[in-house]
Amino acid sequence: MKRREIEPGIHKDLKKTLSYAEYLGLDTILDSQRPLSEPEHHDELLFIIQHQTAELWFKLIIHELRAAIGHIREDDLRPCFKILARVKQVQQQLFSQWSVLETLTPSEYAQFRHVLGQASGFQSAQFREVEFVLGNKDSSYLVVFDHDPRLRGRLENALRAPSIYDEFLRYLHRAGHPVPAECVERDWSESYEQNPGVVQVFKAIYQDTGRHWEAYDMCEKLVDVEENFQLWRFRHLKTVERIIGFKRGTGGSSGVAFLRRALDFRLFPELIEVRTYLEEPGA
Repeated sequence: MKRREIEPGIHKDLKKTLSYAEYLGLDTILDSQRPLSEPEHHDELLFIIQHQTAELWFKLIIHELRAAIGHIREDDLRPCFKILARVKQVQQQLFSQWSVLETLTPSEYAQFRHVLGQASGFQSAQFREVEFVLGNKDSSYLVVFDHDPRLRGRLENALRAPSIYDEFLRYLHRAGHPVPAECVERDWSESYEQNPGVVQVFKAIYQDTGRHWEAYDMCEKLVDVEENFQLWRFRHLKTVERIIGFKRGTGGSSGVAFLRRALDFRLFPELIEVRTYLEEPGA
């Protein structure tokens, strides 16, 4: 077999320089999978890595969404297009990785599910922060984090701050679009309620995309994010249904029924509603 020789220029002595493992903190990351089943069940490692990987992606989504919000506040939408395109790709990674967990059969999961105790994805502070930043606000969820004041404080800040959709509507108002006043200043800790005036604003944007191209492009990027968020929710529901059927969740929820109710919530309602009212040429 033909061998690929190490090239002369490749660095081999890493004693006094930053290594790949050090830069990525691999000692910490790879030592963070600690199965609790005794004897250790083969598939528990998959379950742990699946959820740890999701948390890393959530961290990146939060990082990107907050950057986008910063640009919107500065009245510069252009960087948001790249940022939200990246968020969409991360969401697709999160969607696809459910297929890995689906290789876990019901009988296999049943062998170690008990070691989770009351631990549940419902308790993911980062996922809750993603929801808050996207606009799905609900202060009743904060009580789940009373045990950790740092996490609760971070979530309270996200709850009380304008979501990315709120900031976009405020941007449109500053740009001269007739966004209703009640959408520009309100109690940010409450989920946004659909407003017919905003539908009319988006109708004007969609019917003259040449004049409003940046706002139009931002609308479509937000639609991408919402669609992928809902697809992730649906895949989550189907994965849970496939593995545990209609059992209660480890965190105490009703399981599949609880997840199904979340599919009805719309993050950016007027961006879908406006499509109903767009006029077709010659109609």
